[in-house]
Amino acid sequence: MLAPVTDDALARLQQQHGTGLTLAHLVDNRLDQLPLPGAGRTLARWRVLAEVAAHDLSLVKLFEGHTDALAILQELGAPTSPQGSRWGTWCAEPPDARLAMNAVPPAEDLAGFHAPDAPQVRLTGTKAWCSGAATVTHAVVSCWNAADEPCLAAVTIAPPDVTVTSDGWHAVGMAASGSVDVRFDHVDAAQIGGPGDYVNRPGFWQGGAGIAACWFGGALGIARMTWQSSGHAPDAHRLAHLGAIDVALAAGAAVLRETAAWIDAHPKDDARRHALRARLVVEQAANEVMHHAGRAVGAGPMCRNPRFARAMADLPVFLRQSHAERDLAALGQQNLHGDTPPWML
Repeated sequence: MLAPVTDDALARLQQQHGTGLTLAHLVDNRLDQLPLPGAGRTLARWRVLAEVAAHDLSLVKLFEGHTDALAILQELGAPTSPQGSRWGTWCAEPPDARLAMNAVPPAEDLAGFHAPDAPQVRLTGTKAWCSGAATVTHAVVSCWNAADEPCLAAVTIAPPDVTVTSDGWHAVGMAASGSVDVRFDHVDAAQIGGPGDYVNRPGFWQGGAGIAACWFGGALGIARMTWQSSGHAPDAHRLAHLGAIDVALAAGAAVLRETAAWIDAHPKDDARRHALRARLVVEQAANEVMHHAGRAVGAGPMCRNPRFARAMADLPVFLRQSHAERDLAALGQQNLHGDTPPWML
């Protein structure tokens, strides 16, 4: 298994707030000050993500987006975020919801997020899949400049020029993540990095692998509740399901440890192959955990334990951040052109 978080601050917050634990609690207690990916303690970063996920998957969706934004800002040389700010990372790019980014004349007075030496821009359009839109104070958003190049901008989320809608999210799973559409009407912002930097930086796939730690944590939370519901003398069938859960989690934990070690040893290299493999192994492990957990405990906890029921509804939705067979095909393509078969001991 992944080792537990060494700092017990998260455990204390969980005990204090229970299901009411929020992103603001985590930020105010500085639990968002995680090691950066590729800086030698990537696994420690993922352990915190996994433990938050084991507590609440919708919460980790917001927490991961916040900590990812902080890592992006640092990697691309943006200034430190304001004290106590809560960030989203909104970089999904459906074709019908793109932000236009236009340069602002230097003489104009800007009211939005400022970054010294960063080009000041204005954002217009609708952004989809904006997790935590009603609770964050700032966001890193993907957008497109006048030359139709993909860019990033940092923006303050505040009315009246930013409108958080109730559109775009109807799922029962991950409902508490509040991943709705947000409209921008000539909103002042600061460009972060240059065109293409979001996907071309090493942190893109390092962060993508970190999503797998969240999936793992969600599966771990379900596994813990399954064990707690199994009683002192489970029958042979339930024991078999518990054994299958152990095998699945052990495989997921092993690949996450291996991937974190590789990232720390190669912080500037393209981690795509390793990230894809970690995501796919953990996705498979999470599906195995859910399959066996439901069979092990029956309908009771799924109908009468709100936390268990919510986790079993949330995790399938979160896992669809994976691109399924497309990711398998991408991994196959990476291995086809790799120097050494990655499955060698």
